[in-house]
Amino acid sequence: MTDVAFHFNAPDPVAYACRLLRKAVGSGAKVVVTADEQTLNGLDVALWTFSPTDFLAHCDFTTAPSILAMSPVVLATHIDSTPHRQILLNLGTTVSLGFENFQRVIEVVALDDDSRQSARSRWKQYVDLGYAITRHDLNLKPS
Repeated sequence: MTDVAFHFNAPDPVAYACRLLRKAVGSGAKVVVTADEQTLNGLDVALWTFSPTDFLAHCDFTTAPSILAMSPVVLATHIDSTPHRQILLNLGTTVSLGFENFQRVIEVVALDDDSRQSARSRWKQYVDLGYAITRHDLNLKPS
């Protein structure tokens, strides 16, 4: 069964995603990031600029299949045709159709009320489907 984790209180979900992706890719993981197109465009730019010493290879889900298969990070508005099934990082507001095909799902939740409300809805969906959820409160993390 897919492991589901919610990471709450991300002051900047895109910046947090960059750090999370750096850690995941550094450990050899392959990650699909899903969100709306605007958020994914912002993440694409951030992945090129968030650190002067790091580069995280990534591509858009519309890239040629041979490149998709080699890229450790795939940015996708829909996950049905992505090549990786290890980690799904959701920066969106809904549960992704097909999430259960991944080993792990990470839901990132910002500080604002809209983000919290959509997270509650997603949390309830996962629970209703029988998934146990791990909760990570980023406010409690040391700086």
